[in-house]
Amino acid sequence: MRAVTIASQAGRGKLALSHLNPPEPGTGEVLIEVAASGVNRADLLQRAGKYPPPPGAPEWPGLEVSGTIVSAGGGVSPRRVGEKVVALLDGGGHAELAVARAAQTLPVPPGVDLVDAGALPEAVCTAWTNLVDTARVQPGEWVLVQGGSGGVGTVAVQLARALGARVIATAGGPERVAQVRELGADVVVDHRREDFVAAVRAATAGHGADVVLDVLGGRALPDNVRALAHGGRLVVIGLQQGRRGDLDLNALMTKRATVTGTMLRSRTPAEKAAVVAAVHEHVWPMVADGRVRPVVHARLPLGEAEAALAMLEHGEAFGKVLLVP
Repeated sequence: MRAVTIASQAGRGKLALSHLNPPEPGTGEVLIEVAASGVNRADLLQRAGKYPPPPGAPEWPGLEVSGTIVSAGGGVSPRRVGEKVVALLDGGGHAELAVARAAQTLPVPPGVDLVDAGALPEAVCTAWTNLVDTARVQPGEWVLVQGGSGGVGTVAVQLARALGARVIATAGGPERVAQVRELGADVVVDHRREDFVAAVRAATAGHGADVVLDVLGGRALPDNVRALAHGGRLVVIGLQQGRRGDLDLNALMTKRATVTGTMLRSRTPAEKAAVVAAVHEHVWPMVADGRVRPVVHARLPLGEAEAALAMLEHGEAFGKVLLVP
């Protein structure tokens, strides 16, 4: 099979389209003929040697796929062969075939194109577990989504709105602001021109954001804390602005606020299976009725993986970029 592999080159991995032996599903696993594989910032970090796959995972990148089950390992019903599914992976998605734990697969939602469905699993699982499990968002609360035009951000805006929250999102430039507003955000802040802390205060009549879902980290930490409401919850899920930032502990204590960092890829199989099951129960009906939908910026062939990652690296993508074998 063909797969996108990483060759070390002067401190920066170079992607190549390689021919590899097809993987075989083990106990509790299925083999998927890939229709599409979502590209994530984790792929950028893995290419740079900063985000190695978990033990036992394939060395090539790719954390989510859509496709058709073509074989099943021990403990999985052979009747699943032929199912159209999406899957959350530890790695190995950027290929023509991918192995997934059966417990981390979901049926393609009704009315969703099989290829476009590849944009869903990582983004939806990330948004769900952080908004609901970690931040405990409640109807009527204000949620600030940093990076509302990204792969996770476009889903988080829709999901927070579907959960009954009031949504503020950041985006860069008038066009993206308009696109994020169309996804259901109540307020969209152009971070290139506006102070998002002031915008949050104005939108909430001084209350602040009850929840901040943050992909920036680092330099954004002080302002994110300033934007929080009393009792607010800041959940850091990305480090686009670095690993370190200044934290005003007095402000945190005064607001009785919390700062939490989470990561999905490093969780145990049981934890991931629980997230996938919750998404199936609670979010898949929202996808089926159109309240949450995949947002796809581009579909590219496997051989253009470098171009796909460049779209993320340079901030060109609105929503997900998909690699299509």
